[in-house]
Amino acid sequence: MSALSSFLPLPLQTVLLLAASNVFMTFAWYGHLRSLATAPWYTAAFVSWGIALAEYLLQVPANRIGHQQAGFSVGQLKIMQEVITLLVFVPFAVFFLKEPLKLDYLWAALCMVGAVYFIFRNG
Repeated sequence: MSALSSFLPLPLQTVLLLAASNVFMTFAWYGHLRSLATAPWYTAAFVSWGIALAEYLLQVPANRIGHQQAGFSVGQLKIMQEVITLLVFVPFAVFFLKEPLKLDYLWAALCMVGAVYFIFRNG
């Protein structure tokens, strides 16, 4: 991570690492529904576990940098992760899993805006 820290601000490092980790976790959780749809569940579970390991190798440094160096609270990190989850999941569901784009995603995003407001406001 030292190469990143030399030119990227700590909050941006946190967000980028969380975003990358979320891409891996989304594939670990849902990718098998399409790519391993006919494989036995235990095969999908082991493949997903391997993908999740890559997610953890990004998520743990993201949370450490965010909390210990960038000064985010644990609540702020969690809400940030949830917003990133929605930003990653919706395109994944639509383009990879071929799910229809639903208006409910917009309502969920608006709820997240409220969560971001409350967790990041001074008070």
